[in-house]
Amino acid sequence: MPVTDLELLTQAAQRAGKIATQFTGPEAKRWDKPGGAGPVTEADLAVNAMLEDMLPKARPDYGWLSEETEDNSNRLSCDRVFIIDPIDGTRSFTEGSRTWAHALAVAERGVVTAAVIYLPQRDLLYTAAKGMGATCNGAPIAISDLADLTKADVLAARPILDAHHWRDGAAPAFTRSYRPSLAYRMAKVADGRFDAMLTLRPSWEWDIAAGDLILREAGGRCSDRLGVPLKFNNPQPLLNGVVAANPVLHDTLIAALATPD
Repeated sequence: MPVTDLELLTQAAQRAGKIATQFTGPEAKRWDKPGGAGPVTEADLAVNAMLEDMLPKARPDYGWLSEETEDNSNRLSCDRVFIIDPIDGTRSFTEGSRTWAHALAVAERGVVTAAVIYLPQRDLLYTAAKGMGATCNGAPIAISDLADLTKADVLAARPILDAHHWRDGAAPAFTRSYRPSLAYRMAKVADGRFDAMLTLRPSWEWDIAAGDLILREAGGRCSDRLGVPLKFNNPQPLLNGVVAANPVLHDTLIAALATPD
């Protein structure tokens, strides 16, 4: 049995990759979730079933929160909880793209302490444990040190450019890029390939828990859209957006954002 939570999550993510890659995304059975919550495929469900069997058996006192498991309040009484997205970027998966990820985390009293983001079709394994730094495929990673927002390459969806989101009535002149998996966006900021990421929409914990720790252990700062540090295992597992970058760029972004009505 793995000694540490990070070893456990790493083994689970690698096993998840073997399951998911047995499916061909465009041909996998898929269903649309109620309320416009997006698609789910037989691959998501197969990965979730394996993880929900493997992880609680190894840590029976941990709570469980997963996108593909009906939630209940049992996890709220647990000091530690698994926070799982079996496939982050399911829509991308169904389109046949390689840019989707398994995102696995453990949070202790609201703070993520171990995390893995694994993109099996890109051979990228991001890992972090609290106080131990962050790695990609075993090599240490570090966030960009760029301080000038106008020169930054920021990962965000197009609606982020809408004028009403910004204090001055227009988005700063940064370069906007996009990746379909929110967990992958956070990982790409953690490894320094991009300078920042933000989403202003309410964000599910399972999409961002793993990225939160990996990014912070790479030297970054991660908060909600108001600059408040992220806290996990909430009764309603939604957070108020995400802003992530190095500390200077993070604070510049927070200052530039308009206060929501």
